[in-house]
Amino acid sequence: MAKPLVFRFADGELAFQLGKVDRAKLYGFKETEVVDEKGKPCELATLADDGRTVVGRGGTGIGYVSADGLWCDKTSLTAVDLEGQAIKPVPSSYSAPIDLTEKATVDEYLAHNIRLVYAMDLDRGDGEDEDGGGGDGENRDGADNLSRLVDELRQGVIYKFPYSFRGGLVADAGFLLAGEDGDLFLTVGSPTKIEMVGFEQFAFADQEDDTDETDLMDFDMM
Repeated sequence: MAKPLVFRFADGELAFQLGKVDRAKLYGFKETEVVDEKGKPCELATLADDGRTVVGRGGTGIGYVSADGLWCDKTSLTAVDLEGQAIKPVPSSYSAPIDLTEKATVDEYLAHNIRLVYAMDLDRGDGEDEDGGGGDGENRDGADNLSRLVDELRQGVIYKFPYSFRGGLVADAGFLLAGEDGDLFLTVGSPTKIEMVGFEQFAFADQEDDTDETDLMDFDMM
């Protein structure tokens, strides 16, 4: 079983297992298979710059070289921002519990481009009794915290927090919310960059009517 995502809420911790929701599961999918004249499947290949060398799948890779053209080990590189300052890596969201303290409005949520959606199921662990009670106060407190969290989310509360699956340089925006049917979801995205586009506006100054009278037709002359 995959490592659960743990949230710290109220006075306890809640662990959830995530199930990715993608278009293939919702709508199905189809694949296009390309075959040659003998009916054998074709594979995508890359033609090298010399115009005659064909490189098959797995035959290309990404390398890092210095300004002098020397090979660089990725571990020796340091990521920097636009100002040249070193970027502090972010840890994986699965390495420690996530505090649910920051709430987001609907407008803030809609201002993000959501690229991942996960359905969330409570991770009850291997040692809990089938009735979910566990027979001790800790499990009862966990059930109370879960009930409180679910009630808030179903009333429209959206929790926001940094999310990173493996850890890296920049964390995405994670949102914990409930669907219309009451099921819990984790959505992951980034702020939408909006560029306003419109017609160029021209300013027209008031101009006097300077029409040449000779351009007008005099019907009395007909």
